[in-house]
Amino acid sequence: MTWRADWPLDVLRAVGPHRRGTGDPTLRITEGGLWRTTTTPDGAATVRIARTGAEVRITAWGPGADWAGTRVPGWLGADDRPDGFDPGGHPLVAELHRTTPWLRLGRTGRTWDALVPAVLEQKVTTVEANRVWRELLRLAGEPAPGPAPEGMRVPPSPSRVLEVTDWQWHACGLDGARRRALRAVASVASRLEPELAGDSPSLQRRLCSIPGIGPWTAAEVVQRTLGCPDTVSVGDYHLKNVVGWALAGRRNTDDAGMLELLDPWRGHRQRVVRLLLAGGPRRPRRGPRFAPTDHRRI
Repeated sequence: MTWRADWPLDVLRAVGPHRRGTGDPTLRITEGGLWRTTTTPDGAATVRIARTGAEVRITAWGPGADWAGTRVPGWLGADDRPDGFDPGGHPLVAELHRTTPWLRLGRTGRTWDALVPAVLEQKVTTVEANRVWRELLRLAGEPAPGPAPEGMRVPPSPSRVLEVTDWQWHACGLDGARRRALRAVASVASRLEPELAGDSPSLQRRLCSIPGIGPWTAAEVVQRTLGCPDTVSVGDYHLKNVVGWALAGRRNTDDAGMLELLDPWRGHRQRVVRLLLAGGPRRPRRGPRFAPTDHRRI
């Protein structure tokens, strides 16, 4: 189908929060457009999003093509409602809101697709999480349907995740705690999709009732699944310092301090976070970066 956005859409930036590194097997960027795979209630799907002037042409393949294709505008931010957002009260937020008219919060409508990589990102570096994500897709993900670029894979189904053995998880480099969390969410995955789980608070409560899933993972999931404009990732190693530095010039900030700084924008706190990540100042780095841990050698 063909669709036209009523704001200055930037397709690459719109899907940025869903990309797991440059080698993500579920997402490719080619001259012909942006390719993405997804699970759906009807089965796997591959979607190609091609921008031609003001129009966006959407083509989909696979058993879930109809479901996925009709939801692409939502992926890109068509369901976001920033009209009620007042950026006043802080000159940086007001300036970023003015200079980033492309920013919209997209929603995928698929909890499972956001939940698996979020579990893999628990308490590890981004480099390590992205590597395990690639290994898992090669091991358990099915090939992308349609004429997708070579190497693209669809996220594994919950039943397929439950079939992965301990030695296969170890070969992927996944530690025991994250293995147990993945198995726990896979066993109840059908009850976590938006059709049953409801709004953001309800979905977060369901997620946090599962062993191994805490507030940080739940927040990361609802931000992507529902496009929640208010939920902040409390417990993130870097985010609190990004917010503290940008809004108050504080070098070190805790989660309580971050939420206090974001409180004037309650209802749109995640929107403010996205604005700061898109163009806010970065705290100067001091000391070495954390080295990723390769659990395959443990």
